[in-house]
Amino acid sequence: MEKNHKKWGGVLSIKSILQIANKMLENVSESPALDAELLLAHCLDKNRTHLHTWPESKLDKTALKQFEKLINQRINDVPVAYLLGKQPFWTLELKVTPDVLIPRPETELLVETALKKIRNLKNPQVLDLGTGSGAIALAIASERPDAVITATDVSKEALDIAQENAKLNQLSHVQFIESDWFNQLPQKQYDLIVSNPPYIDPDDPHLSQSIRHEPLSALVAEQKGIKDLQTIIENGADFLTPNGWLIVEHGYNQGEQTRKLFLKNHFQKVETSFDLNKNERITLGQI
Repeated sequence: MEKNHKKWGGVLSIKSILQIANKMLENVSESPALDAELLLAHCLDKNRTHLHTWPESKLDKTALKQFEKLINQRINDVPVAYLLGKQPFWTLELKVTPDVLIPRPETELLVETALKKIRNLKNPQVLDLGTGSGAIALAIASERPDAVITATDVSKEALDIAQENAKLNQLSHVQFIESDWFNQLPQKQYDLIVSNPPYIDPDDPHLSQSIRHEPLSALVAEQKGIKDLQTIIENGADFLTPNGWLIVEHGYNQGEQTRKLFLKNHFQKVETSFDLNKNERITLGQI
């Protein structure tokens, strides 16, 4: 940290510090200015509007030192969400740590689709497999207070975060179970099963980039990324009510393979939806 200290040039105004930080992050981040603002606002315990309203305000040494530390971590590709300890998703703010995957905007497509499928059901029974931070289960819970939701994860650490997020967002109608997919679940049926499982090929070069800081077990699946999707699709029908739906998120290049798995396991009305980047992102089917 000390070797970078000279870069700040002793100038302590918010505007100057953001300009310097932006320059330091431009080769690391796709949004260097936003990253710098989020991190500085966090250090000052203010919102980003404050930074633009008071650009000539001076930083004290404590805040500058904290900011400098965070910028150096960001230069080393540590995601902003981990540095802030939180990530917005749907209408919620979720606590995130390196024990859980950082919720992505693309996954909101899964939530949106799930809500449509249970729109006309009273007290729908919903199962979220591999809940991580609880993002999907809690987003559905926030929109459907009548839903009976079960969320599972094989990681106790992830479940602790998910349960904390349920409390933080005052969503008490989600039950959390430690389970390796369906293995520790009681034999019951659900109107809807949703999952964003690991689906990255262990040999994918992206694993050397910023996602290397996220839990590998939440990212990577065997058999070129398809194994966990296959497990969920092959067993999903046994846990669905008649006319129940299974919805899974998958990689941009796994749509065709995922559809074939759905059809092989006797799902009907199989279709794939595209995310905002025009990539095949979720596939669903009805039993």
